[in-house]
Amino acid sequence: MSRYPLLYQVNTRVWLTELAHQLKRPATLDDIPDAALDRWAAAGFDWIWLLSVWQTGAEGERISRTNPEWLKEFHETLPDLRDEDIPGSGFAITAYDVHANLGGDVALARLRARMKQRGLKLMLDFVPNHTGLDHHWVADHPEYYVPGTEQDLAREPQNYVRVKRQAGDLVLAYGRDPYFSGWPDTLQLNYGNPATQAALIGELRKIGRQCDGLRCDMAMLVLPDIFEKTWGLPMQPFWPQAIPQVRELVPGFCFMAEVYWDREWELQQQGFDYTYDKRLYDRLRDRHARPVREHFWAGLDYQNKLARFLENHDEPRAAATFPPGVHEAAAVITYLSPGLRFFHQGQFEGRLKRISPHLGRAPEEPKNEQLAAFYDRLLAALHDDSVRNGDWQLVECDSAWEQNETQDNFVVFAWQHSSGERRVVAVNYSDQQSQCLAHLPFGDLAGQGWQLRDCLSEDLYHWNGDDLVHSGLYLDMRPWQAAIYALEPVKS
Repeated sequence: MSRYPLLYQVNTRVWLTELAHQLKRPATLDDIPDAALDRWAAAGFDWIWLLSVWQTGAEGERISRTNPEWLKEFHETLPDLRDEDIPGSGFAITAYDVHANLGGDVALARLRARMKQRGLKLMLDFVPNHTGLDHHWVADHPEYYVPGTEQDLAREPQNYVRVKRQAGDLVLAYGRDPYFSGWPDTLQLNYGNPATQAALIGELRKIGRQCDGLRCDMAMLVLPDIFEKTWGLPMQPFWPQAIPQVRELVPGFCFMAEVYWDREWELQQQGFDYTYDKRLYDRLRDRHARPVREHFWAGLDYQNKLARFLENHDEPRAAATFPPGVHEAAAVITYLSPGLRFFHQGQFEGRLKRISPHLGRAPEEPKNEQLAAFYDRLLAALHDDSVRNGDWQLVECDSAWEQNETQDNFVVFAWQHSSGERRVVAVNYSDQQSQCLAHLPFGDLAGQGWQLRDCLSEDLYHWNGDDLVHSGLYLDMRPWQAAIYALEPVKS
């Protein structure tokens, strides 16, 4: 495994729908072709995250197919929407068993074995905050859920539901976060009940045998202060108990947290290997270089555990968010920084329409050939040991000449590997031509010539090492221009 691995997120149900169309029959995980696994391995990916493989229920499907607000979004994605395109949210889970329509647990095990042969690790989902409406715990262990009263239901129908059971109806809370109404296809788990936490740890230990890592949905919602703020119920910390118990069973098991609200460091300290870096994404989206650069002032003990992304199933498509030029510049900054490099299916092809996790089919969209060629070059550049296993440093940039303040538009990184490989990553993250002097942190540049070869364009420049040491690397870059320079000595 690389020091800074690459992850590829796959919308499993959507992909199998496409395969079924090609095969002219229902497709399962067994139908995922070896050629696709080979491509992922050759592209340099370490992790494949299969989204939405778990069993979901009829109630979740029914609500997804009838909720007016959701249907409006689904029709915007698929103008020819049909009921069969809406299998229900993959996060309204009724059992941590692989969905029967995907081939069940045995098909996942066979796929994982094929992935392992190619050095690919498997990541799946865990949803700690809630379950689907028709999870068997509703009948067997209603005490695992946050209860409500008739008064709660009357006052907050958007947050509570009457659940019909043979043993008697109950009012239970929908799963939610404190800033939005409840998700009406889910029920909120009660972390104030130690038995609930024990049951969830049991689920985690079971899942730990089926994959190599888990992406934990909205992991901060079960932090004690957030849970108590939302529900008025005290709880004992969950993650510091759960994570070690899984790793006791499966040493080295990986946990990645979807997390917001500046709780990333806290969850890292509680055992997570990686936490979402939404802050970098937001700053890149705002298109100002200085806040982006300041984000990299954080220590590497924190940065090395950040999952860097430009899109995922929750965010709008990168090609719809970042215009041409800005997209490529943002990608170079995102994926040439330290941490986990997180890519999403459809990102390379420039897809524009986000696909809700409730849907099982994607719209047909043309491939953006220019963007695809850029990502091919970027992935090739990410093969280098310097940026996969090397040492990273943010580079200081000075004004190129007096009264020229455009150095503030630059984000520049340096990478170095013990093998001698070096890379200089330079991005003018602005809409104006900009210049700077970048002070490279390499101590042996003097006394010889150096060439800088751009891995993205094959542009080649020659520099005198003494000038690099005493003055710095002079950069004069177009708006949104990005380069990944291989720094190599000139042979005499």
